[in-house]
Amino acid sequence: MKKIYNIWLLALVFVFTVSCDSGFEELNTSKTGAITLDPALILNNAVIFSSIPAGSLNYELGIVQQVISPNTGVLEGANFNKNNSGNTVANWVNYFQNTVKYANDVIVRTEEDPERANLYNMARIIRANAFIILTDTYGSVPYDEGGKGYTDQIFFPTYQTQEAIYTDIIQVLQAATSALGAGGKIETADVLYAGNIDKWKKFGNSLLLRAGMRLGQVNETAAKAAVAAALSGGVILANADNASIKHDANYVNGVGNTLNGTEAANFYLAAPFVNALKTNSDPRLPAIAIRFVGATSGPAQVAGVATKVAADQFGLPMGSTDAAADAAGATLPGGGSRYAFSQVDRTRMVKRTSPLFLVTAAQNNLLLAEARFKNYIATGDAQTYFSDGIKAHMDQMASFDANSAVAAADRDTYVSSRTATFAGNELAQINYEYWIASFLNGPEAWANFRRSGFPALVENPFAGKDVAFITRLTYPPSEILVNSVNVQAAIAEQGPDKLDTKLWWDK
Repeated sequence: MKKIYNIWLLALVFVFTVSCDSGFEELNTSKTGAITLDPALILNNAVIFSSIPAGSLNYELGIVQQVISPNTGVLEGANFNKNNSGNTVANWVNYFQNTVKYANDVIVRTEEDPERANLYNMARIIRANAFIILTDTYGSVPYDEGGKGYTDQIFFPTYQTQEAIYTDIIQVLQAATSALGAGGKIETADVLYAGNIDKWKKFGNSLLLRAGMRLGQVNETAAKAAVAAALSGGVILANADNASIKHDANYVNGVGNTLNGTEAANFYLAAPFVNALKTNSDPRLPAIAIRFVGATSGPAQVAGVATKVAADQFGLPMGSTDAAADAAGATLPGGGSRYAFSQVDRTRMVKRTSPLFLVTAAQNNLLLAEARFKNYIATGDAQTYFSDGIKAHMDQMASFDANSAVAAADRDTYVSSRTATFAGNELAQINYEYWIASFLNGPEAWANFRRSGFPALVENPFAGKDVAFITRLTYPPSEILVNSVNVQAAIAEQGPDKLDTKLWWDK
């Protein structure tokens, strides 16, 4: 009898449990909350995180000798040509954990949806931009499987060579840009171009132009084909079409946030950059720089001792330690210490809300000047592209702040002085101007410096440097630990995981 009672009790519990579960899913489903997220909003995350991370202050901007810090410890990097694994990871973390991941998610969600074909191809373009930066930073990286831990549960991705990555990126950019069309849904929520198809096409073709020019020393045939296809499709040649990340109080400029925070007094314009602008009487110097005359501390960097006059600007010598910088600062007009050297003006050029330019009319015109000079393209005039590139960048300066605008008369005077010496110095002149036009986009300035060999920067004189010139950054220690087999396979094929191992296209 007791046994029968227990069976009935179990049956009753089962029935009660099932009846309680009935309707449970419906009961716990919000009647007002969003069940799925529009992939257009996910793409916006990918776009926003395409902005250059603050880590470029420690490496890329220092490698190209534009901005450096004399501090050791956590800020150590290109200021002393040393490997600091805490800073070499910035691009890896930003692009894999954010841009690539979000773009992959959009691609998976929209690949089979004809109505969202534009969104699908926009995501492919954004992903391509991220991978150009990643492979130009590290060389071989996880490409086919990169960032697919969320969408495909691939937690130990294999690596592809830079050659394979560039080959596919060029194909993807051509396919995605060509496929964009007004026939699909116009993604007006897009934060980059508000769904403007024409501008997205120009952006995609501009990345194709950039990628094609990278290949000049390793596959000239492929380089010419990519550049010609980009120009034929239409690239960004006017500032109104520039691809830029707009920042605000919620989505701040990484470099601007750092330079307006705890590191405000720790980064300075490098002497080679300031000296070059002063030598050429470049009107962009007073639009960029500020110096606090006689300052001996961060709190002493106040408006009352500030100067933006070009002749008053002095860049920090490369390889300067704190002590060396203090000693050099004492010899400046007005005295002071390291705090008296010129900085990027954080009230104009590097505010927390300053835009970050991914691809610009200035850069494209200069690349086309080189392409025309090398006969990669048969249309246009190299010197005209060159002049237009300089003008575009000078006009772009007002986008940072009205007080950084370059007067048209000063712009035209400078352009005339540069074009007067263009013949016979074409490659040096073009890529020197590209160096300036890419200021604050450290990854692009660094990539073009390695590609072209210009400007002719002098080796960092710091006696304790690890390498003469930094040609790549090292893999994150966490990646080596967790994905060791695939990382070691990449290293075996590419070369030592060191700062001076050259990339595939860097000849």
